[in-house]
Amino acid sequence: MVVLRFKRFGRIHKPFYRLCATDKRAPRDGAVIEELGWYDPTGPEGKQVHFDMDRVQHWFAKGAQPSLTVANLVKNLGGAIPAASAKALAVRSKVSRHPKPAATEEKKEG
Repeated sequence: MVVLRFKRFGRIHKPFYRLCATDKRAPRDGAVIEELGWYDPTGPEGKQVHFDMDRVQHWFAKGAQPSLTVANLVKNLGGAIPAASAKALAVRSKVSRHPKPAATEEKKEG
């Protein structure tokens, strides 16, 4: 299965990522099929992300699945994501993995 995910570059405390189409079994920074863009979370405003949206949509049409972060960024850039990924994205954003317990106030007696 082909997935769209990031490869990490950069240095400590200054990450830089490349968006890649890769086999799901390959390691994160391993071999890729095609590089599709980049993401610089610490870059200046307006120059943080650049994706080749035509190629991203091409891989979606072939059945590639995006990682959660890639799906969020593609959605924010105005691209369409696969229906299965959209459903998973909606579920993950609404449900917290570690819900906080309800706040209870205890009265001190003294």
